[in-house]
Amino acid sequence: MISLLQSEWYKLRKSKIIGILLAGPIVGLLIGLIQNVDMLPKELNQWHGTMMMINLTYALLFLPLITGVLAGTICRYEHQAGGWKQLLALPVTRGNVFLSKYLLLIFLVLVIQVLYLGAILGVGFIKGFTDQFPTEIIWKSIIGGWVATFPLIALQLWVSMIFKSFAASFSVNVIFTLPTILAINSETFGPYYPWAQPFSMMYIGGDTNDIFFIPWDQLLLVVGGSFLVFFICGYVYFQRKAV
Repeated sequence: MISLLQSEWYKLRKSKIIGILLAGPIVGLLIGLIQNVDMLPKELNQWHGTMMMINLTYALLFLPLITGVLAGTICRYEHQAGGWKQLLALPVTRGNVFLSKYLLLIFLVLVIQVLYLGAILGVGFIKGFTDQFPTEIIWKSIIGGWVATFPLIALQLWVSMIFKSFAASFSVNVIFTLPTILAINSETFGPYYPWAQPFSMMYIGGDTNDIFFIPWDQLLLVVGGSFLVFFICGYVYFQRKAV
């Protein structure tokens, strides 16, 4: 498994992975610098208000979409010149190959989330925020957004293994991500839509007493349930994939 992870990381180093990892945090930094904090309610913590504004773009659209970009990137080499045959000809199991790619993907999304936290801190430093930094709430939002991508990463890895075309796999993600804008405004549909969970679990305007700002049953049923379905389906597909 360690050798597989090292191999996957070596292949990523030759791609434009740094630009992909920095894209979201840079966009978040720019949005935070452009927005006028003085327009927010005086009683609202400056850090809260800034993150809520940035999350309208970052957590709602960028974070779900970036899972597809990363998954397509991590499978790109295997789709070229019989890469799957070469990889599976090595003394490795298909299960370990799938798991190594998945673990690397969730690590990369965690890196993006940490960089995003750095962007939030950068906005506060540049603008000279004087309100107390809500460490627990901000970290809950960062980790919550990361956990919410687990099922999306599993699905995108599955889809990226099916389609050789990067555009095809990315289009699937776009098709399901765009309705999120409507889903979050629905009290009946939004809590059960997997692509809406990154925003819901990063929305610090929610109930701070709940785990990651959403109820436990929503976390277990929607995030946990969709993760199991997508991961198992992808795992089984790859076990039977003809190469």
